[in-house]
Amino acid sequence: MKHGKKYQGALAQVDREALLGVVDAVEKVKSVASASFDETVELAIRLGVDPRKAEQIVRGTISLPAGTGKTNRVVVFAAGEAAQAARDAGADEVGAEELVAKVAGGFLDFDVAIAAPEMMGQVGGLGRVLGPRGLMPNPKTGTVTADVAKAVSEFKGGRVEYRTDKIGNVQLRVGKVSFSREDLVRNVQAVIDELVRVKPASAKGRYLLSVTVSSTMGPGVKIDPAKAREVDETLAPA
Repeated sequence: MKHGKKYQGALAQVDREALLGVVDAVEKVKSVASASFDETVELAIRLGVDPRKAEQIVRGTISLPAGTGKTNRVVVFAAGEAAQAARDAGADEVGAEELVAKVAGGFLDFDVAIAAPEMMGQVGGLGRVLGPRGLMPNPKTGTVTADVAKAVSEFKGGRVEYRTDKIGNVQLRVGKVSFSREDLVRNVQAVIDELVRVKPASAKGRYLLSVTVSSTMGPGVKIDPAKAREVDETLAPA
């Protein structure tokens, strides 16, 4: 892939072999960001797990302390009182059979899908549509729930889903370049702490194999996995 002059200029400012602390890595990402828009900051972590084994799939959700800088578009599969509660909570689209049919017909303009438990018999038929896009509601991620209103509020307010891919990587957005250093650091460390918390018992050896942070248009900056959970006491609270 050929990169432009701005990327090459940013790359020249990054030592691709250096392993930095979280604070220094975040500062470097912010300093080399050069796009004309507010770039998303992304975190990529390679875990020492074997995703081919069901018990080593790492999956869940986390509410980032400083939010993501993006408001998720949320759809809810529900009927009756649950549907009204979802609308009141700010869901972008709510429906039962008609929403299932709409999604089956190609409607995918949303970031999160939530379902009331009684709707899963119908929503389950959308597996081939939603599954490959990571949008299938699942109890493990809090997207199949009787309290759809609470789920809508959480996902609108900065809760994000994470899951290992087929080679053990977890990738998710942790904010915007415009965020303060403190807020980005808090978000990065919250993700790392969460992944360590849910480490599969059957995962042996090193768990955090690599940690990289980058902006949308910028090069990756490596964080030392051994120092990824260290808290810089000089950081003022956000």
